[in-house]
Amino acid sequence: MSTASFSKKNNAINKKKKISREAVWAYLFIAPTLLGLAVFYIFPAVASFLLSFTRWDGLTAPAYIGLENLISLLHDSSFIRSIINTLIFTAISVPLSAGFATIIAVMLNQKIKGMVFYRTLYFLPVVTMPVAVGMVWKWLYNTDYGLINYLLGIFNLPQPSWLFDPNIALLSVILVYVWMTVGNNVILILAGLQGVSKTYYEAAQIDGASKVRQFFSITLPLITPTLFFVFITGMISSLQVFDLIFIMIGDSSALLEPLRTVVYAVYEYGFEYSQMGRASAQAFLLFLAILAVTIVQFVFQKKWVHYDG
Repeated sequence: MSTASFSKKNNAINKKKKISREAVWAYLFIAPTLLGLAVFYIFPAVASFLLSFTRWDGLTAPAYIGLENLISLLHDSSFIRSIINTLIFTAISVPLSAGFATIIAVMLNQKIKGMVFYRTLYFLPVVTMPVAVGMVWKWLYNTDYGLINYLLGIFNLPQPSWLFDPNIALLSVILVYVWMTVGNNVILILAGLQGVSKTYYEAAQIDGASKVRQFFSITLPLITPTLFFVFITGMISSLQVFDLIFIMIGDSSALLEPLRTVVYAVYEYGFEYSQMGRASAQAFLLFLAILAVTIVQFVFQKKWVHYDG
């Protein structure tokens, strides 16, 4: 073997050893994250899927019953109503949050004094715990001594029962949810706005385009990738809404039917009725719904999301 070929082979071996060492260190660094993902996400998801085929009260051994839980849920009017409530909640809250966030982000993208303060102000609800948000808004919505009804009473306006009137209860919670989520969407959309090149606006001004025309012809199309991300994450989050409703209502006996979401139904069946198998089946159906909605959005995003710009 020549010296050149030997040196080449030796270099290849050393390079392979180096790559192997780097791979070992890479796996060691990501091991804690992988372990947490497996323990807190993958294993519970698999266990929940398996339990959906059983009858289990959380204490005795699970009894396999096949598709009985899934079939019964399809004929359960209460569960179907919770699906409808969740879809209504998502259909209203996500566009509202994205719409308000877009308007606020466009305003915050201008050169005005106190910009850092305004951005911080809008982001505060995002870093506030949902429990604290729910407790504060529960007091604000209180029929007898809440601040909102107090202010309405000053002007002799009607003082509704915000959380216990079936006609407005869902809308009341949606407004709080939008208030909670709009700040995060503002930050995302603001980042998208700052990535739009100024040359587009300069060319539009030369052509005499108005501010409104610039927004709909330049700004909106170029931030559609950001809006797509906002809609995807917003829908996944809103389809799993639970903590806000749980904190604001508390006792499930006082919960109105329009506020019973799918995750709340999972909580009721699992921890109040001790029907873990049925609750797992509901969670599995919710997973399928979220997966379907996400796939549909990725399919149709080609029609309205513009990645060139």
